[in-house]
Amino acid sequence: MTVTFFGVRHHGPGCARALALALAQLDPDIVLVEGPPDAAEVLPLLARAEMTPPVALLVYAPEAPACAVYFPLARFSPEWQALTYAHAHSVPARFIDLPQAMQFAQGPEESESNGAVEAPADAEPDDEPAQAAGAVAPVQAPNPGQATPQTPDPRDDPLALLAQAAGYDDHELWWERQIEQRHDISGFFESILEAMTALRDGASPRDEREARREAHMRQSIRAAAREGYQRIAVVTGAWHSPALRDLDAKGAQAADAALLKGLKQMKVAATWVPWTNSRLAYRGGYGAGITSPGWYEYLWDAPDGAPARWLTRAAQTLRAEGLDISSASVIEAVRLVGALAALRDLPMPGLTELHEATQTVLCHGEAARMTLIRDKLEIGERMGAVPEDTPTVPLARDLAAQQKRLRFPPSTAFKTLDLDLREESALARSHLLRRLALLGVPWGKPQRGYRLAAGTFHELWQVQWQVEFAVALIEASIWGNTIERAATARATARADEASDLPELSELLDAVMLAGLPDGVAGVLERVHAQAAAATDAHHLLNALPPLARIARYSNVRGARAGEVRPVYDALFERALIALPNACLALDDDAATTMVESIGAAHDSVALLDDAGQRAEWVTTLRALTTRDGVHPLVRGRCARLLLELRTLDGEGLRRLAGLALSPAVPAPEAAAWVDGVVRGPALTLLLQDGLWLALDDWLVEQSPETFIALLPLLRRTFSGFQPPERRAMGDMVRELRSGGARRPGAADVAVAVDEARAALVLPVLAQLLGGGPA
Repeated sequence: MTVTFFGVRHHGPGCARALALALAQLDPDIVLVEGPPDAAEVLPLLARAEMTPPVALLVYAPEAPACAVYFPLARFSPEWQALTYAHAHSVPARFIDLPQAMQFAQGPEESESNGAVEAPADAEPDDEPAQAAGAVAPVQAPNPGQATPQTPDPRDDPLALLAQAAGYDDHELWWERQIEQRHDISGFFESILEAMTALRDGASPRDEREARREAHMRQSIRAAAREGYQRIAVVTGAWHSPALRDLDAKGAQAADAALLKGLKQMKVAATWVPWTNSRLAYRGGYGAGITSPGWYEYLWDAPDGAPARWLTRAAQTLRAEGLDISSASVIEAVRLVGALAALRDLPMPGLTELHEATQTVLCHGEAARMTLIRDKLEIGERMGAVPEDTPTVPLARDLAAQQKRLRFPPSTAFKTLDLDLREESALARSHLLRRLALLGVPWGKPQRGYRLAAGTFHELWQVQWQVEFAVALIEASIWGNTIERAATARATARADEASDLPELSELLDAVMLAGLPDGVAGVLERVHAQAAAATDAHHLLNALPPLARIARYSNVRGARAGEVRPVYDALFERALIALPNACLALDDDAATTMVESIGAAHDSVALLDDAGQRAEWVTTLRALTTRDGVHPLVRGRCARLLLELRTLDGEGLRRLAGLALSPAVPAPEAAAWVDGVVRGPALTLLLQDGLWLALDDWLVEQSPETFIALLPLLRRTFSGFQPPERRAMGDMVRELRSGGARRPGAADVAVAVDEARAALVLPVLAQLLGGGPA
């Protein structure tokens, strides 16, 4: 009986190719792979034709879905090659790592595994201190004048230690030149084992978790030997290999059994999920990741690493973005990369040389173009696939069925959807995206831009599927077995938990737009209950805009809005009663908050355009503009809103400005009033000559000390305008001060029109506009 150890880097085409050749030479009768034994039931799915890497094993606790972990695999992963070899040759394959059922039960500090995702799903801790290993490279003598760097702990990063010993600062560059560009694989894994043995000499496992993992792997190897297998192949992370060889040492078996004895377990389940190249990269937070998965995938497909093919793909990527790249540029880049490899005495160009040639020739040194190459080519967004009958929760199956029915497949690329809600399929897509958002799966984000010709019938969405949504769906499965039922139950539960009226109104808006009629009743009941008890003016005002949107647009989207309008009307009346007293004795922060709430209510009044409510709103705003005790910021903002509603003319604004900016008013209060008036679109203000003259006179009357103190406040007030708008304001003030043609009220004076002369132009305009004779 022989046991052969293959220490590998978890994701590396050089290791994977060498492992495939080594397994073919060994012809093992069983293959043992570092991985979760909990996934044994779904392991046969790996052989299905529909299984397209990159994919990941997902192991999770059904009773606590947040406790989950991923095990990503790509075509160039050695573990994938070992498993596919075993299937192709009808050889048993087993995972031998410490089961996740045990790791989860030990607590969060010991549940990290294999560089995969531990809940929360976007946190991917390192699997182990050694994520890679390679052949021993000759040690270069250090520069005598250079300070000797501190030797790192080999348990933290053995690859970096080997690269440093070889004179490299970048361990990825060392790995590529020593492993990926190596054609002779004789003694490949023997060298890895020798290097790791030297690094682990006298070094104990990093922690108790690592000791238990290695003990379980040794126990699994012994179990295979007892079953009579004669040629056992063991594929693990290179760091573990030396520790797994001591199978028959005195007392080793008893020590391993004692270390694993009595470990608690919890129920777990396993499945396969699609993965992406970008999630294999360090940049995605993956602890066992690589810098350029797209490049590694290319090396797997083209072992010779032909630079012409890679640079051609780079040119195609740039052309797809509308950038002009000539064939001559590609030829020049190929020549440059060959020259760089020759200058550096390399057997073949590597990614460093290709990167430099691409940036110099194809990108003309532009960082933006190189970022595009980095994202779309060197990393890539390739997404794998799994068979449709892969075990999963019913909620995920329902989502897959809806995606297929709506022809709405998930994609990791950013896409913009323009949905015409008058079409049944578009409305169904909108409902699906909104229901998933209620379940904590933000597949799409609504955008503010709408096509003017389409009006309220159109929605713009930006969609991008994230692979970690698989865990979010498992977590959401506690609410129901279908997307509609789960979203309804989750919305009802959120309504029961919410105690804030604006939050409830926003939730009601979301439920109605998601097309959940069964959820509307529960949320609406909570809105009624909260509205009856609400007395806070802020809550009343902030609750109005979502209800106004429902009343105005929900019928367009197929939702019932008849029950919402009475709630809105009641809240509006109560808000008008509470608002005047709520605006008294406010400090600066409270006044700012109140201004925001008033603006939200103002938008809702404008949206519904109800004549009676509009009149009541105007009356309330007029009272606030002159009431004593109201913060000047609030008074100024109310004046501005009346101006936008065209219920305050130039003369009235000049009168309010004269009162607010009189010498008897302290300068800070006057500045706060100005801040309230100025907020909003610049065009409305540019037409108010009287306001600008009052502001000008007020500033001129200030003493130098007061003016200097006011300057930061005024600068902050006008900082929200664009430079052209500020220039127009400055030009107008200069014109008014110089005694130009404009005078107070000039904007309100109608211009006399000579109708006889104007009639002469109409026939020509009719011809130009294509309307026929006037």
